[in-house]
Amino acid sequence: MAGIAGIAEAGRTGDVTKMLEKIEHRGRAGRLVVEIEQATLGVAFNDRNATALALEQNTVRDYAGKWHFAEAKVSDEKVLLSRDPVGVAPLYYGRTGSGAVCFASEVKAILTATDDVRILPPGCSYDGIQMKTDYFPDKQPLLREKPEVVAKELRRKLTASVERCIAGQEVGAWLSGGLDSSTMAALARPFVKKLHTFSAGLAGAPDLEYAREVADFLEANHHEARTSMNQMLQLLPEVIYHLESFDALLVRSSVANYLAGKAAAEYVTDVLSGEGGDEMFAGYEYLKTLQPDKLADELIDITARLHNTALQRVDRCASAHGVVAHVPFLDPDVVEYVLRIPVEFKIHGGVEKWILRRALDDALPQKILQRRKAKFWEGAGIGELLAQHADGKISDADFGQERILPNGWTINTKEELMYYRIFRERFGELGDLSWMGRTKGAPSAATE
Repeated sequence: MAGIAGIAEAGRTGDVTKMLEKIEHRGRAGRLVVEIEQATLGVAFNDRNATALALEQNTVRDYAGKWHFAEAKVSDEKVLLSRDPVGVAPLYYGRTGSGAVCFASEVKAILTATDDVRILPPGCSYDGIQMKTDYFPDKQPLLREKPEVVAKELRRKLTASVERCIAGQEVGAWLSGGLDSSTMAALARPFVKKLHTFSAGLAGAPDLEYAREVADFLEANHHEARTSMNQMLQLLPEVIYHLESFDALLVRSSVANYLAGKAAAEYVTDVLSGEGGDEMFAGYEYLKTLQPDKLADELIDITARLHNTALQRVDRCASAHGVVAHVPFLDPDVVEYVLRIPVEFKIHGGVEKWILRRALDDALPQKILQRRKAKFWEGAGIGELLAQHADGKISDADFGQERILPNGWTINTKEELMYYRIFRERFGELGDLSWMGRTKGAPSAATE
């Protein structure tokens, strides 16, 4: 993992240094800034040798694998920006007052150089003039094999993907005790001598109980980060600053994830995340209401939205603590295969993720294999606590006056307004928020 930043002009060392200072948490081993004829490039790094080599090639990268990267390369007097196929690694860009392209891993770094902030879409490259789409998930020819054959091949591909994320004999896994995170931990276990698992939540939260059961089953070194309502409220400014969002459901789920990231940093440099499983295998309850011909399109749509919502949470909650989070479900080899699995294998007999459960049948306790989907913030015990706090803190009159933002967006709930106020304190009142993702189907004020 690394944090990258740069400006397509020479002589901008001071400016790029300021950008890197904002994201130094992404690379705790140090920072490097180099000037070449066409640009000033910088990186906050964890691996000095790899970083020095990249800079020699006029390239800076946030790299954790061929499907987890963001890159800026100077070639033919242009800075070429590119990002991995599904947007696991973040990358933003804009133009300075002089018109030069600038870029950085996080918005907070871009804002030191310009208020012109845009997000580089996943699977795209940009040379300062033209945006090119190199990859976009799309429908594939459907598999014709029987479920047992599909389940076996799915297991093989997921195992290979997990193995590619493991560099040594020790790795971490964020573990909620749900099917997705438990799958990652179970598939990783044979490849390491020591598996650390991390869960977070309020005392008595369902996730803590289920995670302990999985960890015991896998003989993992398990760690719990327990929190309280007061601690969550105190953490909100820190979480929102790193997350760079005020989306209510995203912030709500980030609190526990942030604590799990902090706990992981004490033991490991890399963790496995189950993010993407719900989108790949139709894990959300509302998907059961869709007709089969609509379901495939919806799964592609919500997968394409991950890059600035759930994957942003995963990235920031890990990188805030200098940890790399890997998402094996979103390895393109896995994605391409799962897109070919018929939707009736994903939701079967009213059971979501049916084919994934079949694939992991002998790898996890039946209680975990049969556990139904719980949203991250629900499983962590957070539930509606933060929403209830916001309802008591923000009056109806204030909500009515403040819910329309300068860019025309409408704040959905009092909870979201509470988060926006914190966001505004840390980032100012930004007129353009087009780079920010918002959770699809989030509740409105009329339905909260």
